[in-house]
Amino acid sequence: MYLTVKRILDFLLALLALVILIVPLAIIMIALRFSGEGEVFYRQSRIGFHNTTFGIWKFATMLKDSPNIGTGSLTVRGDPRVTRVGRVLRATKINELPQLINVLTGEMSFVGPRPQMQVDFDIYPEHVRDTIYNARPGVTGIGSVVFRDEERLLSQPGVDPRAFYEEKIAPYKGALEMWYLDHRSLLTDLRLVVLTAWVVFVPESTIVYRTFTDLPGKPDWLTLRS
Repeated sequence: MYLTVKRILDFLLALLALVILIVPLAIIMIALRFSGEGEVFYRQSRIGFHNTTFGIWKFATMLKDSPNIGTGSLTVRGDPRVTRVGRVLRATKINELPQLINVLTGEMSFVGPRPQMQVDFDIYPEHVRDTIYNARPGVTGIGSVVFRDEERLLSQPGVDPRAFYEEKIAPYKGALEMWYLDHRSLLTDLRLVVLTAWVVFVPESTIVYRTFTDLPGKPDWLTLRS
């Protein structure tokens, strides 16, 4: 019942959001067309529902060949691959809005485990890879909320971004997404949507741990503030 209601809500809300946002989306598209490399959208292969691949929609915020440059699939703070307009879109998460199309088509949900590129998906332990996408991937989710400021974590002095992601972030992110699978409900989804809006303005807030008191324990390296 939950999955049916969730899919209906996803479709209706995505359609409504696209109608309401048509003017600001058009303005962003024009701004992107006449800035950077002139690209408006970026479609990238991600792992999705039942481990099938799909093309995720985003506003183009980085140089065209970014996955093959620098830190690859990882973005660090002040990343030179990010365009000027892209910095604003990424900071506000507006770059994710085209994923409303993915929600509309049923490839994604508003809330769920974030879809990963193959290179990052392969880092997860086998039991996580086998289970994580039994739910449709989400525009936002518990991993997105906790790691809202992931770029800062990957940009610490003396830290190898790829090694830090593989050894620290990926295992904990996987545990968080598995927690979501065990606790998913319309109420959990609603709380995560509200928390997503909150951490856009307060990226290092610990409110998620006060909202969900049974989350996997917060590691010491995950520096957050109240």
